[in-house]
Amino acid sequence: MGALSEAIASSATAHGASIFTEKTVASVQVSSGGRVQGVVLQDGSEVRSRVVLSNASPQSTFLKLTPQEWLPEEFVQRISQLDTQSPVTKINVAVNRLPNFLAAPNTPRGQPLPHHQCSTHLNCEDTLRIHQAFEDAVDGLPSHRPIIELCIPSSLDPTLAPPGCHVISLFTQYTPYTLAGGKAWDELERNTYADRVFDCIEAYAPGFKGSVVGRDILTPPDLERIFDLPGGNIFHCAMTLDQLYFARPVPLHSSYRCPLPGLYLCGSGAHPGGGVMGAAGRNAARVVFRDLRSM
Repeated sequence: MGALSEAIASSATAHGASIFTEKTVASVQVSSGGRVQGVVLQDGSEVRSRVVLSNASPQSTFLKLTPQEWLPEEFVQRISQLDTQSPVTKINVAVNRLPNFLAAPNTPRGQPLPHHQCSTHLNCEDTLRIHQAFEDAVDGLPSHRPIIELCIPSSLDPTLAPPGCHVISLFTQYTPYTLAGGKAWDELERNTYADRVFDCIEAYAPGFKGSVVGRDILTPPDLERIFDLPGGNIFHCAMTLDQLYFARPVPLHSSYRCPLPGLYLCGSGAHPGGGVMGAAGRNAARVVFRDLRSM
């Protein structure tokens, strides 16, 4: 995904775009006439523009960055009521060798095989296992047998790790935002859950635990704190029927425009949602191009 972002950025700069990183936006700037005129950065500098496209979540865009007096009260209320629950804990792992799955053993040389270069799902052989894992989280407990999606990006891009080593991405479910009894996640809880995930992988690929040289555990609160994902939700808000299509992010505002002229939503919180497909961004750009012709 990092390579994809770099490719998009390279294409944009080749067409004249300027990209500034490490520049935190503090607020959307609005003219006295009630129209967007740019953004104010955290360092106090201003970037003027007739339009602003936000790839941040609807909550950050409309509840944090946009002056509330320029948005209808009903719109603000709807945004604040979005369902952002997410049961995902992300674990990034560094290993000194590829996982050796019982179902498809490694070659003597240990080079990546086709199954290393795709997404592998574990602990989901039947729907009962998935349901039991979900029920644990409903009770405020991390799943005893978590559903695991395992990807090895370095099997396709060897520049991501030293020779012979690999990085593994684990997308795991289900973990509640708040644990039973209102308890917050701490280091003990994080590591206990990660150990449980590794035990499960070990059953499919013996020797996995012994190959681990580092790990990074991101629970839903961590994903929210570090990446500004409401509820830790990578889609910005739940991909449920009441928050899809004409109702994403809220009814009457699924066209990427918002009640404040010149401000557009183009991220996962806009139609058709997330998933590293870029559809929301492309659709929003086409809407902006049309609107610019009439400005």
